[in-house]
Amino acid sequence: MAQAQITGAKASEATFIEGEGSGIEVIDITSNKDESKTVSIVNGTMNLLYYESILQDATRAIVSYNDAGNSVGEGDDPKNYKTITEGLPLVGQERVNIKIQDNNKNSLEMVLYVNKVNPLTGDTRKQVVQLELASREFIANEKCRVNVRFDGNIHEHVRKLLEDKKFLGPSEESEGKEGFKAKELDIEETENTYNFVGNNKKPYYLINWLSRGAVPKLPEGGGGTGISAGFLFWETNKGLHFKSIDSLFAQEPKLSVLYNETPDVNDTPPDGYDVKALEYSVSNAVNVQQKLKLGAYSTRLIVFNPFNTYYEVVNPKAVDNEDKLSLAGKELPVLNKEFNKTEKGADFSRTTYMLLDPGSLPAGKGIGKGQEQIKKKEEENFKPKEWLNQGIMRMNQLFSQKTTITIPADFTLHAGDAIFVDAPQVSGDPNSNKENTQTGGLYIIADLCHYMSAKDTLTKLNLVRDSFGRKPKPKN
Repeated sequence: MAQAQITGAKASEATFIEGEGSGIEVIDITSNKDESKTVSIVNGTMNLLYYESILQDATRAIVSYNDAGNSVGEGDDPKNYKTITEGLPLVGQERVNIKIQDNNKNSLEMVLYVNKVNPLTGDTRKQVVQLELASREFIANEKCRVNVRFDGNIHEHVRKLLEDKKFLGPSEESEGKEGFKAKELDIEETENTYNFVGNNKKPYYLINWLSRGAVPKLPEGGGGTGISAGFLFWETNKGLHFKSIDSLFAQEPKLSVLYNETPDVNDTPPDGYDVKALEYSVSNAVNVQQKLKLGAYSTRLIVFNPFNTYYEVVNPKAVDNEDKLSLAGKELPVLNKEFNKTEKGADFSRTTYMLLDPGSLPAGKGIGKGQEQIKKKEEENFKPKEWLNQGIMRMNQLFSQKTTITIPADFTLHAGDAIFVDAPQVSGDPNSNKENTQTGGLYIIADLCHYMSAKDTLTKLNLVRDSFGRKPKPKN
């Protein structure tokens, strides 16, 4: 799915939002060479775009500013002054403190680091520079390789990779910085264990790899099936999140949004809604071939056990467990029965192969003790029959419906939050305000972009959900 983006020109042409108290308050860049040297670029900033996404490991921001030749220097002699790029100098990994405020006086504070410096235009007097910023963990991940063994539940592995100083945990140097705040970890417990060796992979690679096989913690006595398998890993300004897809759709909506073309008094939303959308679009595109290739409706799994040379075929369908899923809408897509295969186990559109590893990394405690290793030599390290197919189908169901909206900037929203959206039904009557029962309802924020300039303060949201049909709007 394309990431939410707002270009300066497009945003200015589309909407002009003025609000008392909204704006960019702090953008301070600290030199790597001399930490006492900090430069503010607030006055020269042209625009700022801040991004979050459930499909991205890190928060990002893009800042464009005018870099004059008299920005950094000492004394009264103009010859002693240089641009920020040359005088700081900007070489990458600089610490950037940012504070911004929306129209409702909600502040967003963050510490990001320079990942890219892109000179755009310029002459001998000034130049326009674009900084691409990313979180500390994003850069730390690029410098870390994991080579140790992990035993136990998947959520425990994720926590260790994020907290341990050997991996992505904050260093003593970071903890000593003024204003440093450790990231909060929002990690959902998993049912299944998985033992593995890091094999020189980066932490984020391992976490995303583990997310595909993670099953949420089941109620006491709930069995060991992977009906709701499938996790996501992403970062927001609030912290780092490792959550199941089902838990996202089980949330209460954080905001109720209405879009219509009927002017309201003082632009106030009707009762029951928090805000009116400035722009609204629904993606009605359907690509059956793509969905079939991805295995969104049914996936065949073939697992091979090298210990006994046996293989097994598993062929569930998405609709088989529909009543056990936390759906945003009323139902999964209903497909034409004419294309159903009558032969048992033949109705599938994608095949996935998995090689089991019994004996190599057995589950349980006591690994390293010879006798324990021998006892567990035939045990499966993991059980893909219970989660792999479900995880594939659940991930592809996530993007069944897509909607994009633009609202006045709201810094209380984050990627992964649930919101409720209503829009009028397409009708020949231009005055009709009858809600759309097909596209309206509960959605998850997949991508978020806060856009700020001298004129505009906007939030653009890419929304997704796993099913069709409008469930009743929750009561406030």
